[in-house]
Amino acid sequence: MNVFAKLLVANRGEIACRVIRTAKKLGIPTLAVFSEADASAPHVGLADEAVCIGPAPVSESYLSIEKLILVAQSHGVTAVHPGYGLLSENAKFARALAAAGITFIGPSPEVLEAFGDKIKAREVARKAGVAPPPGTDGPIAIDDADALLREAERIGYPLLVKAAGGGGGIGMQVVLKEKQLQKAVLSCSDRGQSAFGDPRVYLERYVNAPKHIEVQVLCDDHGHAIAVGDRECSMQRRHQKIIEEAPSPAPFFAGEAGARRRTALHESALRIVTSVNYRGAGTVEFVASAAGELFFLEVNARLQVEHCVTEMCSGLDLVEEQFRIAAGQPLSARALNSLQSGALLSGTVPSVALRGHSIEARVYAEDPVRHFMPQPGHLKKLVWPRPEAWLRVEAGYTEGMEMTPYYDPMLAKLVVHGDTRQQAIERLDQALAETTVELVGAAGPAQTNIQFCRQLLASSVFADATYDTSFAETLAKGTR
Repeated sequence: MNVFAKLLVANRGEIACRVIRTAKKLGIPTLAVFSEADASAPHVGLADEAVCIGPAPVSESYLSIEKLILVAQSHGVTAVHPGYGLLSENAKFARALAAAGITFIGPSPEVLEAFGDKIKAREVARKAGVAPPPGTDGPIAIDDADALLREAERIGYPLLVKAAGGGGGIGMQVVLKEKQLQKAVLSCSDRGQSAFGDPRVYLERYVNAPKHIEVQVLCDDHGHAIAVGDRECSMQRRHQKIIEEAPSPAPFFAGEAGARRRTALHESALRIVTSVNYRGAGTVEFVASAAGELFFLEVNARLQVEHCVTEMCSGLDLVEEQFRIAAGQPLSARALNSLQSGALLSGTVPSVALRGHSIEARVYAEDPVRHFMPQPGHLKKLVWPRPEAWLRVEAGYTEGMEMTPYYDPMLAKLVVHGDTRQQAIERLDQALAETTVELVGAAGPAQTNIQFCRQLLASSVFADATYDTSFAETLAKGTR
């Protein structure tokens, strides 16, 4: 399926490698870009061509739209895959590519704008009949203390202050009582302006003991919109995920009532994306209470870091599906033939049946004991687990490389599959035990989160799937 003359991968690390592998499988020539700090990175050697795009800081390299367009035009590129993070949800980038006659592997700029603005996204969900957590209908005036207090009182404490342009937990704070409100609003507004160029914030009810559950969707231009199962993403630190599972093992999905709740969740996700004529791969995220009350959270209009667990259980290549959709082709026969409903009929929920259970652990160069502080340094030794049919190692680094402070400290993802969840837990623990990382920082040996991930897997709340988004940080505090 050589649908593009040449593909530029506008990213780095393990996701760049991941995209290049699928492109090669399909016979699509690839061009990698890299910063000066990434000259020896695996994705550089894996691509057919590679071009240095600038210094280490992302603002001067991977986030430079002007440089990326120039490289694409001068090298005969016909399509760009943005990976995740960086420019993957940037409407300006998508528009610039379209103006240059280059295909953006992702949703339209209009959809990116709708879901990139969290306030607009809440309105999209409401119009589709899916409720977000109670909150403000629009941005709040940060300098109107009386109005701020009235809205907070209406919503009720605890509540969340969230940046309208936010993502990845940036510009978000929990407020437990009135005296914390003004400071949190100003802080989130400043973070939103700094990170996204958008100072607007809004208020939202905080769901106690929240679980973070998401639905993978695929939508093409031929009338197909399908859910590829769901994922459990509640094991987090700093509002960012550490361990993800597919499907969600949350107790409120058990039994016949749970199956109906899961079906309704998938249906809600599809209602949201089809209401805006979504095209591509995306993830609809929900927050759930311990009782299983589900609220719309946001849409990530791109590939997720944790897409691998869905692939392991569905047998689909989500990157290949992205290529097909961007080329104007329908979803693959494999995707359409694996639907639980058997057909895309009115009144059914087209959801792909998942097989077995998959769990992913993100291996980070960070110290859980010291508030998950990143640990830059030299990778003196790096040994991954022995190959197994049930294991994927998605790595962005090799032995001898430097973990610089310029980028996210994720070294790799270890992804396993099992016939049962218990087997998957045991296999992931085995894979982590067989992983060796010797990282030397400026002051001596540096840390990773490998042993911490094993602690999480061994906990009773992980075994019974009752953990919420606060558990990992609570466990880390207990080890300090």
